[in-house]
Amino acid sequence: MKKEQLTDMEKLDIRTVKKESLVDLKDVKIDKSKPKSKRIEEFIAQVKNPYCCICDGIIVKMKFSDQEATLEEKLKNYFSSI
Repeated sequence: MKKEQLTDMEKLDIRTVKKESLVDLKDVKIDKSKPKSKRIEEFIAQVKNPYCCICDGIIVKMKFSDQEATLEEKLKNYFSSI
């Protein structure tokens, strides 16, 4: 996938996107035994647009961080601190 395509996908306005054109995350299956780069490739191949999908019937717009910490690690740290 080209950088320009990803940039266009990132700019997608969820207020105007057709819900039926998006992939539901419940249908995405990733082999966790594969290396991180292969899991990312699998995710993108299945979800088509890594920035916009459906989760429990709701259109979700995602944003990615350059940080190495996972959401799970961030949540553990947060709840440990309170």
